[in-house]
Amino acid sequence: IFYNLTLMIHTIYGFLNATWNLLYEMAPFLLLGFLIAGILNLLIPRKNIHKHLSGNGIKPVVKATLFGIPLPVCSCGVIPIAAYLRKEGAGKGPTISFLASTPTTGVDSMLVTYSLLGPLFAIARPLAALFAGIFSGTLVTLSNKNNKEHYAPSDKFDCNFCDDVVPHKHAIYDKIKAVLKYGFVDLIADVGKWLIFGIVLGGAISYLIPGAIIEQYLGNPSIAYPIMLLISVPMYICTIGSIPIAASLIMGGMSPGAGLVFLIAGPATNVAELSFIIGKLGKKTMIIYLFSIIFTAVIFGFALDTVWHAMGGDIALFVPHEKMIPGWINAASAIIFITLILNVYKGKILKMTKKDKPIEIKKESPTDKIYRIPDMTCNHCVSSITKALKNTNGINVDQCEISVDSKKIKVKGDFDEKELIENIEKCGYTVEKIE
Repeated sequence: IFYNLTLMIHTIYGFLNATWNLLYEMAPFLLLGFLIAGILNLLIPRKNIHKHLSGNGIKPVVKATLFGIPLPVCSCGVIPIAAYLRKEGAGKGPTISFLASTPTTGVDSMLVTYSLLGPLFAIARPLAALFAGIFSGTLVTLSNKNNKEHYAPSDKFDCNFCDDVVPHKHAIYDKIKAVLKYGFVDLIADVGKWLIFGIVLGGAISYLIPGAIIEQYLGNPSIAYPIMLLISVPMYICTIGSIPIAASLIMGGMSPGAGLVFLIAGPATNVAELSFIIGKLGKKTMIIYLFSIIFTAVIFGFALDTVWHAMGGDIALFVPHEKMIPGWINAASAIIFITLILNVYKGKILKMTKKDKPIEIKKESPTDKIYRIPDMTCNHCVSSITKALKNTNGINVDQCEISVDSKKIKVKGDFDEKELIENIEKCGYTVEKIE
């Protein structure tokens, strides 16, 4: 019994230590990435993007790709943004380019990729995102060259910082507050659970799975590439959350190119995103998109393996050679990140500790109307749906309820139901009325 207890304690300690080491390396880059994400959200005026992305030529495809690469948006959050761009005049090609390049990388993931996988991976990933965006958008544009699309951009006011549709301005203090809230609250709320999942799974792989097993089954690209594609295409995994998983597998002996396949295909493809493309852009466009992502992942994975072998095949190439950040900063950053995670999820943690059932949205009066939004999953979704409610005449948003947990909204007021449903569907969501 004593031996078994000692073995269990040793295993738990080793797992926790491996998980902490991953977070320790990532934390400073995570915090810096979240800060830059908040600043980008402040600086990029979404309202004027349609001027650059409208039409079906190659130029808007390239612009859409360049817009998407630095944005720290996950494959769930990118859906309502793509729906907005489409509504505001972006052609099918630029819309697909944005969908391909945005979730594949981002300024935050570039920093974290460098922290765990070194400069070669940090360069390869955004280059793959650039190629995927231009390649997929060009193919879609060529396949629709006879279909001329004309859109009239909306003249409604759109604020980068809040959901108020009435024209207004924000003070500098409000802008700083908005930057910090987006970077360290909203963004963490969107990607936090997947990031934690990635770090914990990465720690488990590092400590519990022998490197010999990983190398035996995933060291061969002809085996590893198809396995990574089969896992990543239907699976939802955020851009940052995929990094510690790939890093742990590569350190265990998996082909680096297979790791890049996972980092490209995982965040860029999932059932929700592919369903959105079918519903809004057509089945043919979805097939082109999926082919483009898989082609990009395999080609860049093969290229990375080729370069790696040409440079000697040393796994040390995927680890930063210099520790530029003092250890106390890494430790402090890790503690700050854990604090931010607890702050964002404290409400859900308290619910889990209670026996009470989650609060359910229910009718309180005969005039209340409840709708189910099955593809509402994060804060980006809530923000988009809130704006759709505000754009619907007769609705007082302050009297409405939106629940991500139950995927329902309750609407009060004398409003045009058809207009409400159209506004929500324009944001890329499905609406189901509950009688």
